[in-house]
Amino acid sequence: MKTKPPVIKNEDYVMTVTDIGSDGQGVGKIDGFTIFVPEALPEEEIEVKITKVKKSFAFGRMMKIIKESQYRVQPACELAKRCGGCSLQHMSYEAQLKFKTKRVKDAMERIGGFTDVTVLDAIGMENPYNYRNKAQFPVGKDNDGVKIGFYAKRSHNIVDCKSCKIQHEVNDKIISIMRKYIEENDVPVYNEETGKGLIRHVITRVGFATGEIMVCIVANGAKLPNSEALINELQEIESMTSIVLNVNREHTNVILGNKVKQLWGNEFISDFIGDVKFEISPLSFFQVNPVQTKILYQKAIELAELSGDENVLDIYCGIGTISLFLAQKAKKVMGVEIIPEAIEDARKNAKINDIKNVEFRIGSAEDIIPIIHEEGFRPDVVVVDPPRKGCDETVLEAIVAMKPQKVVYVSCEPSTFARDLKFLSENGYVAGPVQPVDQFCHSNHVESIVLITRKEN
Repeated sequence: MKTKPPVIKNEDYVMTVTDIGSDGQGVGKIDGFTIFVPEALPEEEIEVKITKVKKSFAFGRMMKIIKESQYRVQPACELAKRCGGCSLQHMSYEAQLKFKTKRVKDAMERIGGFTDVTVLDAIGMENPYNYRNKAQFPVGKDNDGVKIGFYAKRSHNIVDCKSCKIQHEVNDKIISIMRKYIEENDVPVYNEETGKGLIRHVITRVGFATGEIMVCIVANGAKLPNSEALINELQEIESMTSIVLNVNREHTNVILGNKVKQLWGNEFISDFIGDVKFEISPLSFFQVNPVQTKILYQKAIELAELSGDENVLDIYCGIGTISLFLAQKAKKVMGVEIIPEAIEDARKNAKINDIKNVEFRIGSAEDIIPIIHEEGFRPDVVVVDPPRKGCDETVLEAIVAMKPQKVVYVSCEPSTFARDLKFLSENGYVAGPVQPVDQFCHSNHVESIVLITRKEN
């Protein structure tokens, strides 16, 4: 016999919030039935309106705070509740770090089945604002005029934003110029539903060490009207280095197209992580928080305990950020990446830094590993920094087959991190202490790093 949920849609209830879910929502129970409520914090007693009821849980909207949490703060940004970028600005930064540490611990126990692995306190930032070196602003228009900002939570509705607290301050000036240009020249903006209109996104990149700035305008066409006026205004911004047009004519929500047209300045900007210099193009992947990235990569070197005699294999190497960092301490580093453009950037960055003990291969790890093994490359240390979906099982199997003494795993998603660690632990490896690092302040995301060591036979 099916049990009827104890809550009804559109009805109001009083409940106590006891935890936070992985997406940053408050979690509580009504008659033993789990309720998820955005923006609610642990220890709070709230009045909640039920918005959706499932078989074993429900969602609600917070109507009133009866008893407030000690961790609640006034968000620094007035758009925090509407914008999808910062889900935790209503929580003190100290509490955010505790939440992220707990999120990693919960994944390790619940998904990985680990009860004996230590999760250290998350490493936070001294100033958790204006830390992002890249911003992607969708552009739209409604009855109130041009909208340039960020998507609202769980939608593609644009929240107009004149200033963002987590992006570099120069973006405020860039977006003001773009808004004025579109309005004064009556430039049509892109409509996702019809596929009509010209300007789709404005993407900015800032080199935190160099100060260099790039503006990339994503357009549904290869030409901007009166582009000279726009270029003249943008180039007046101090340290403006590159202005480019990215052509994306596809009727899709993928942001960037493959064709890049230079409008002014250089084709790239430069930045440093530690002493390593990188050239960053509009299509390059580069970590968005350079301050915390340096901490993360230094931790990778520390965990690998490189003496200068080791061979290192860097899987999912991207543009070679970790590879080039590790090459300073290793005998040789081999980077593997399936995206050809990323490997091209990686080779270029190695040349820029005159790092000769690194080699990059294009292809999937499971295809490349047998080839390099046959060629005689035997890694002492394997480094993996996969996307949120984690490692493919074939990659994990290939790592196990190589029998490296150490695996340094960098993760941006606790659930897949715990899943992959479980696989490795079941195949001859043991995980050391896990170190969370807060790369994405005021969001629910967290980076983690761990050293996994091969068991002695």
